[in-house]
Amino acid sequence: MAERQVTRTDKDNNGDITRLCNPGTTWSPRTKSEAIRDIDSGAHTYFVSWPDGRRTEVRVVNGPTGRYLRTDRDSTTRNNLADLPDC
Repeated sequence: MAERQVTRTDKDNNGDITRLCNPGTTWSPRTKSEAIRDIDSGAHTYFVSWPDGRRTEVRVVNGPTGRYLRTDRDSTTRNNLADLPDC
């Protein structure tokens, strides 16, 4: 299993994460469905290193409209992956 650092994300018009990216790495970009499959199977983990020194894992969440990717860096309910710049 490889750990993959995420530095960028792509979002759709609703703000949902559609791809995880880290330019210059061989695995990037990775679609949402590919990343979910990687996490579910234990093949790879994804994480974000934030400017404040924290590291958070990307998780798969079951939501009202299906499965999605998120990370929780703080006490808010919003998905902090949306804070990353676009791929």
